[in-house]
Amino acid sequence: MDNAMGSGHVLVYSFDVFMQLYTTEGFRERDAAELIMTNNLFGLEIDKRAYQLAYFAIMMKGREYNRRILSKEIKLNLHQFIDTPEIPNEYFERLSEVSPYSHELTTTLLSQLTRLLNHFKNATEIGSILKIEEPQQSELDQLDQFVRSFEIFSNMDILYQLPEIQTKVISILDITRLLMTRYTAVTTNPPYLNKMSPNLDKYVKKNYPDVKTDLFSVFIKMNSNILLDGGYAGFMTPFVWMFIKSYEELRSFLITNKSISSLVQMEYSAFEEATVPVCCFMIKNAKTEPVGNYFKLSDFKGGMKVQKNKILEAIKKTSVDYFYQTNQNNFKKIPGLPVSFWASETAVKDFSSGDIIQKLGDAKQGLIPGNTIAFLRLWYEVSTNRIGFNNHKYSDILKYRKKWFPYNKGGSFRRWYGNLDFLINMKNNGHDIQFSGLNNNHRLRESSLYFKEVLTWSKISSGSFSMRYLPEGTIFDIAGCSVFNVEDKFYVLGAMNSKAVSYLLRMISPTLNYEVDHIKKIPIIFSDKDTEYNVRNFVKNNISNSMLDWNSFETSWEFKKHPLI
Repeated sequence: MDNAMGSGHVLVYSFDVFMQLYTTEGFRERDAAELIMTNNLFGLEIDKRAYQLAYFAIMMKGREYNRRILSKEIKLNLHQFIDTPEIPNEYFERLSEVSPYSHELTTTLLSQLTRLLNHFKNATEIGSILKIEEPQQSELDQLDQFVRSFEIFSNMDILYQLPEIQTKVISILDITRLLMTRYTAVTTNPPYLNKMSPNLDKYVKKNYPDVKTDLFSVFIKMNSNILLDGGYAGFMTPFVWMFIKSYEELRSFLITNKSISSLVQMEYSAFEEATVPVCCFMIKNAKTEPVGNYFKLSDFKGGMKVQKNKILEAIKKTSVDYFYQTNQNNFKKIPGLPVSFWASETAVKDFSSGDIIQKLGDAKQGLIPGNTIAFLRLWYEVSTNRIGFNNHKYSDILKYRKKWFPYNKGGSFRRWYGNLDFLINMKNNGHDIQFSGLNNNHRLRESSLYFKEVLTWSKISSGSFSMRYLPEGTIFDIAGCSVFNVEDKFYVLGAMNSKAVSYLLRMISPTLNYEVDHIKKIPIIFSDKDTEYNVRNFVKNNISNSMLDWNSFETSWEFKKHPLI
């Protein structure tokens, strides 16, 4: 089964696989071709041109093995979604007239048909994720017989275009059968869509509320649920579902109810036509095989040929360092259930061995100024007598009547101290931000934490994680996330800037986007008293040295003179 089959590439490849299976079992190629076309390949598509190309491709594959295939009345199990047509009452009246069933059963069947047709009102927009829970298969067979009993059309039927309506109704019944069937194998490269049309968005939120983040996540769950016991579903999707919080419910569903049989995390530029962070993976409809095969190809550049060769190499020689066999139940031990298949057992154990940051401090996102051009300045663009340095609490904004205040906006990689470049216009408690008419996207939140002593980090990074200490006096930004009220701040800061924490962060956020929720989950394991004492002193020295370095250049507002003078 190929959901969202496109122009049929997967089906064409599947045809060749089936041909090998049939011929191995002793079938002649020409007989096998017909059996494959009628019994083994199924596909659904919303785009008419893609459907036509797929149909043509499979017919040509059949012709490759059987020269007479085009002269036979072969009906492929490929379908294009159609919306329910406008159906006049005359159609239902004629169905009642020609029905071979009792009046009571005919009334029931007409009611079932009406409900089914209502499902297809926006079918060309909803496509394969159309959720149909009734009728059951046996009822669908009877409904199909009921509709097909309308075979002879009068002149008035033709005038009302009932033959055309009948054809569309039968097509909807055929599509319904495919949607209700359970399959041995389902595969697709689903649509990557998180900004949906109003109809589609409403449908997804109602029918797939736990995987509504993106259309590809809906396909993953839906396809996994239309498998026979022991069946396989194959996907190629963005790999963000493996880590990001908004896909946590999807991960929980897969890890709890299915088995991840294999997964290939590909290099960003594996597809030479476009740089897309994707993975290919197989889901088995079974809970009994939690150990899967994982391939991490992120480091191998050179296009799809290199990726293919690396996979074949790992299959022949499983000792390569980019091949992993992992029990997916380990993912449950990591906060957020990330599919961090490369994580060592020791690292997984760390998450249950220490106190997480959430227990040790109060991690928060800062305010959103909105129009940064209007409300942010580099500190040296503003006269110093208009800047409110050394403030201690939110009320100081009004008390000292300043307009500009130090602003922690995150910045580039830097540990221990620094990245103090910006000011924000918070005159009169941010009056201009809120009421100037220049801004429609602002959030002046967490004001009680303004100017507090913090440990801070940059939300977005191009490399390793880095955390800094900032004394009292700054307002924090959404990109300059911060942890407040940390009792043992110097030990925690030392741990957060260690290689061990960088490793743990790559497990839960390989995308290098360090959200507050990621940092909250990091475990801090305390050592013996002597080690803790040494760590604190080491961190204090690092902060002092980093502060001295930052203030040695004219880009710091604490600059006095260059150290070489």
